Amino acid sequence: MTDKEDGPFLRIEGVSKSFGTFQAVKDVNLTVGKGEIFSLLGGSGCGKTTLLRMLAGFEEPTSGRIFLDGRDMAAVPPWERPVHMMFQSYAIFPHMTVAANVAYGLKHEKALDKAARKARVAEMLDLVQLTQFGHRMPHQISGGQRQRVALARALARQPKLLLLDEPLAALDKKLREQTQFELMNIQSRTGVTFIVVTHDQEEAMTLSDRIAVMDKGVVRQTGTPTEIYEFPQSRFVAGFIGSVNTFESKVLDRKDGHLLLEVPDLGAAGILARDVPGVAAGQTVTLAIRPEKLRISRRKPEGGNLFQGQVRDLAYFGKDSLYRIDLASGSMVQAHAVNSQRGDEAERVADWDDAVWIGFDPGAAIVLAE
Repeated sequence: MTDKEDGPFLRIEGVSKSFGTFQAVKDVNLTVGKGEIFSLLGGSGCGKTTLLRMLAGFEEPTSGRIFLDGRDMAAVPPWERPVHMMFQSYAIFPHMTVAANVAYGLKHEKALDKAARKARVAEMLDLVQLTQFGHRMPHQISGGQRQRVALARALARQPKLLLLDEPLAALDKKLREQTQFELMNIQSRTGVTFIVVTHDQEEAMTLSDRIAVMDKGVVRQTGTPTEIYEFPQSRFVAGFIGSVNTFESKVLDRKDGHLLLEVPDLGAAGILARDVPGVAAGQTVTLAIRPEKLRISRRKPEGGNLFQGQVRDLAYFGKDSLYRIDLASGSMVQAHAVNSQRGDEAERVADWDDAVWIGFDPGAAIVLAE
């Protein structure tokens, strides 16, 4: 990643957008630093693409303001903004060569003569590692290569801000994972600020310096991938990012810098969890635990939070296995455990129908008050 400059490069202040009586975006406030890869993450209809279109100038906010590099964008039409948008479909011209597609956006750049345009195209093709494909037609290259053509065309005009709408959605899983790292490398080399719209949690976690999680037009939480995953601030964010086990709980007291919880589904009245400021004894909260934070064993371990269950289902993934464990309360938990190696075979920590102990550290226990 590039070094980030102090102060927000992009500032979104109280932006809302309504279509008739439907409010697609509600009072969004965000700042993005120069050189960041910033993702808008959420499910279909959450408002992320509408917000992206307002940044591009294709839609006008119903209320609020957008500042880019200190300039109010309110009266700036799309074609005058230092912004380029890369669409999910890539919008490559099928009748033009790869090089001609990249050059297309430069034809109105009066400051560039023919030689300078040719040099810029060559620079962009080299950036996306397509120099040897410049003479080919779009149908003669792969989907991943067409994605890079669209990226090269978008970067050719040297925008200050590049908007990417589901840029990897059309690629298969293996190519998508490879292209994520290529995008990160290209962004680092150019220093252009990227705003990425995606519904894919893994993609956002891999690509982003920071993420804004959206739901029903509202930004639920903004933070680094680590902050979003390890310290969610609501049940929605905890459940949307990765897998999580949740249990209704009651705060009993504070003990040794932790919250002491009663968790009926776990059959326990002494569960220790991370302390949360503002939470009071007697309050009902949600306890959230990631499956990989749980430890499974056939024998009772010492220390930590402990409860018991019976393995109902398991799925083998090679390096680890996913366990679905029934509890006496009728609830079920999911846990990941690394498979150990014995000879030529991987050995699981438990098998179907085994009675097991499940443990977790207080620091892995997330307490959500909302």
